[in-house]
Amino acid sequence: MTTAAEQRSLEWLKSADVRPTRQRLALAQLLVGDGENRHVCAESLHEAAQLGESSVSLATVYNTLRVFCDAGLMNEITVDGHKSYFDTRTDEHPHYYWENSSKVTDAPKDAVKFVSLPKAPDGTEVARIDVVIRLREK
Repeated sequence: MTTAAEQRSLEWLKSADVRPTRQRLALAQLLVGDGENRHVCAESLHEAAQLGESSVSLATVYNTLRVFCDAGLMNEITVDGHKSYFDTRTDEHPHYYWENSSKVTDAPKDAVKFVSLPKAPDGTEVARIDVVIRLREK
């Protein structure tokens, strides 16, 4: 018998034609099984998988997150040029990066407004705009 979380995860993978391997299904269930959006780093997802008794290596987590991003199921958010977070909410929206806790959360979509964008160089187009608003306690 399939649970609602398992079914939601399977449908999420199938929506992007991602082959539902055992490891991908286990990680998808942690990411979207309850229907909520998540911001995770590879290490936190690996830890959650270990706590849930899923046998998934950290390398598999990194590779799976890359597959999910390449398929359009998630977006990568880079902070400081070296730390990546992965967001299951794929529409364009800004993020808060909480420096004191190293967490990423969604910022209100209307928190940032662009009056105009620079003209893209010839032969290119703007693919997306990523905005990270860094916060720290006073």
